[in-house]
Amino acid sequence: MKMRDDVTLVSGKVKENEAYMKDKIGLGTSFDLGFRELTLLKTKVQIYYLTGLCDTSVIAEVIKKLVDINDSERERRKIPEIIHNRIIHQQVIETENMDEVVDQLLSGLIVIFVNGEKHSFIVDVRHYPGRTPQEPDTEHVVRGSRDGYTENIIENTALTRRRIRDARLRMEMLKVGERSKTDLCVCYLSDVADEGLIEVIKKKIEDIEIDGISMADKTIEEFIVQRGWNPYPLVRYTERPDVASSHLLEGHVLLMVDTSPSIIILPTTYFHHVQHAEEYRQAPMVGTFIRWVRFLAILASIFLLPLWLLFVIEPSLLPQQLAFIGPQEEGNVPIVLQIILADLGVEFLRMAAIHTPTPLSTAMGLIAAVLIGQIAIDVGMFGPEVILYVSVSAIGSYVTPSYELSVANKLTRFVLIVVTGLFGVIGFAVGFTAFILYLVRLKSIRTPYLWPFLPFNAGAIVQILIRVPVPKSNKRPSIVHPRNNYRQPVKR
Repeated sequence: MKMRDDVTLVSGKVKENEAYMKDKIGLGTSFDLGFRELTLLKTKVQIYYLTGLCDTSVIAEVIKKLVDINDSERERRKIPEIIHNRIIHQQVIETENMDEVVDQLLSGLIVIFVNGEKHSFIVDVRHYPGRTPQEPDTEHVVRGSRDGYTENIIENTALTRRRIRDARLRMEMLKVGERSKTDLCVCYLSDVADEGLIEVIKKKIEDIEIDGISMADKTIEEFIVQRGWNPYPLVRYTERPDVASSHLLEGHVLLMVDTSPSIIILPTTYFHHVQHAEEYRQAPMVGTFIRWVRFLAILASIFLLPLWLLFVIEPSLLPQQLAFIGPQEEGNVPIVLQIILADLGVEFLRMAAIHTPTPLSTAMGLIAAVLIGQIAIDVGMFGPEVILYVSVSAIGSYVTPSYELSVANKLTRFVLIVVTGLFGVIGFAVGFTAFILYLVRLKSIRTPYLWPFLPFNAGAIVQILIRVPVPKSNKRPSIVHPRNNYRQPVKR
């Protein structure tokens, strides 16, 4: 094998290429590496493929077409041109780089070597195993499309193309991981997305140095935003093509990682994580009502328990009309400890539901809610009001559209409960202030996390608080610095 600029070149002798394959990728050792040698017009031709990533019927068809050359052709000197013309598949490229040959082979493409030719043919016949598109479990809607992204990056790009049939939609494919060589697609609208944002994201991806990304999108996120120990999500995940397409039209950039059904949306703010597709599948007034109820639930998931604990500790803060709030009699366990234990108990149930087979999870929930909860109250371990407020707070967490945000809010709630229980009013005030200041300093790809409240943007705040009718929502969010600010085309 010859080298040029540290690149191994395809040899004109197929036996040398075969030896390279045996040494490089374990041909003859790995059972899923397919190999077939043919003689076409007295010329050796070798075919390599991965059995698990190619449709065997397609491989058989390719071999049949090549074997037919012996019956219908006589020009031995034109064998490369004849093979190129006889391969009936949609994408056939030639390469002289053996490293590229190996990468493409391991991605599911067929590689063909012709004796005497210093290049190979690469035929795209990939057929990745996977499930069909179906509605994501965490993003259900009452009315709307039922398809969702899958673990197949080719299907995911097609689902996006189906919704945005624009010639300016770009899908740039990159590879990440020295060993895994995972496909990653950067998706954006070339005349809408900010060029600087695209370049920053691509540069961060190219700078990733890691063996492989078995955890797919999550690993990519940690390299791009470098969140460290910050619990709050700095990117948004979605498995719905309609949600992803809507963000593309606003000027965001999507990252699709092969083997993951979750699409990364960049950049995002706190309020991107509290939106849900259901709001846009209903009338504007109904969508606004749903949004406000969701905001109320999210606020309750963070502040309801610490605030109730504060009123229990300092009953003088309550007006006379609300004097009934708080336990009427002291229990055997301090209130702070009751709240912490009950909150942890809800987390136990959530984790158990995830790991319990579906037919058993309902029964488990009933047993936990009816037996454990009631018995804990009867023996005096928990007060009825503690169970009530913990339950409302837990429901608020489940109402939060973004799972990552709901978990981060739980951690914030836990910290607020602890500081309020220890220091009373001062602890609650300091904890609340520290929480807001912490969110203020966060940024996602140079994007302020609390925009449009900080920095203030009145028009964008209206868009957040009210589900504005689509014909009147004609401006893209300024936070992504779109190259084209208006959503509707200019009338000519």
